[in-house]
Amino acid sequence: MARHPELLIPASSLEVLKTAVVFGADAVYIGGYNYSLRANANNFSMEEIKEAVKVAHELNKKVYVTVNILFHNKDLEGLSEYLKELSDIGIDAYIVSDMAVIKRINELKLKPEIHISTQESSVNYLTVKFWEKLGATRVVLGRECSKEDIINIHENCNSELEVFIHGAMCTSYSGRCVLSNYVTKRDSNRGGCSQVCRFVFNMSDFDDFQIASKDLSMIDYIPELIKIGVSSLKIEGRMRSSYYIATVVNAYKSIVESYFNNTLTDEVLNYYKKVLNRVSNRENKPQFFNKETDFNDQYYLGRKEVSNQDFLGVVSSYDNGVATILQRNYFKVGDEVEVFGPSTSIQRFTIESIINENNESVMVANHPEEKLFVKIPFEVKENDILRVPI
Repeated sequence: MARHPELLIPASSLEVLKTAVVFGADAVYIGGYNYSLRANANNFSMEEIKEAVKVAHELNKKVYVTVNILFHNKDLEGLSEYLKELSDIGIDAYIVSDMAVIKRINELKLKPEIHISTQESSVNYLTVKFWEKLGATRVVLGRECSKEDIINIHENCNSELEVFIHGAMCTSYSGRCVLSNYVTKRDSNRGGCSQVCRFVFNMSDFDDFQIASKDLSMIDYIPELIKIGVSSLKIEGRMRSSYYIATVVNAYKSIVESYFNNTLTDEVLNYYKKVLNRVSNRENKPQFFNKETDFNDQYYLGRKEVSNQDFLGVVSSYDNGVATILQRNYFKVGDEVEVFGPSTSIQRFTIESIINENNESVMVANHPEEKLFVKIPFEVKENDILRVPI
């Protein structure tokens, strides 16, 4: 019988991490201030990593820390101390891409597992078996893997396999890009990617264009990945907002649970496709999984629709039919609103009244972060989210 795969979610801050684990993530991956490929993200201090591990472990969730830059000699200074401190904090795994780091982890006999980053471009079983011999318990496969590649690796290897299912794609092979190095003098493989591929370029006699490909979405193929035996389904996006993370976690968690409950219908699948499309700002494709990609799969021409301000507010409490809402975007009396949450099924209602903190009745909510009181005809819970109906 197929096993439930882990749903692995990125977090750029403690707020996002808490959102991820509350909404159903089984594990979260984060970056520290050192050695992370997302230097421009709101990475975690050691004190914040301690808090992240505490929060996650209390909910029986796991925390993985990225140590996945490509190391130059000067980057090795302080590495041992950093790895030891992460181990002492109690993280569950290092995500690494440089053999120097693996060597150092093994020399120090540290407790956290070794997960091989997608930066290592592992797309065949011999490579994965090599990592196993070095002590890796999991390999994050390159996003260039096809279905047949994943099956072949799974059948010939013992380590857990982690597969990206949603998020941005890199123009270069598994992220090994040097465009930023040349254009902005920032090293992509040491945390400085400036996404030059998304700049708009111009050539005479040609329309403006971007080098970046369309994003990845594997929502149609989650059942196949489960049947193959993939251990972890990974979402990309360590620079994304809490709302994005809550929405994507909720969508993929619902798809996985629907599959195991034998309730995954075309209607359910199409609904969550709409949900994911609304929260994204780029076209997406399953990329390499089901066929050789072509121009239409890869070339990004820009979306025809524009993401609107769907995220309306967060529930902080509910009492006697009235919810306290921390407002995020504009809504007004008479609007139809959709509510979803970690344990709240998707429901809709029409806003009949809005009361502000001064106990005044108002017709519109147009001050972000304002605390408001709204009647909701069904029970909602803390952390539930209000959004524009899908």
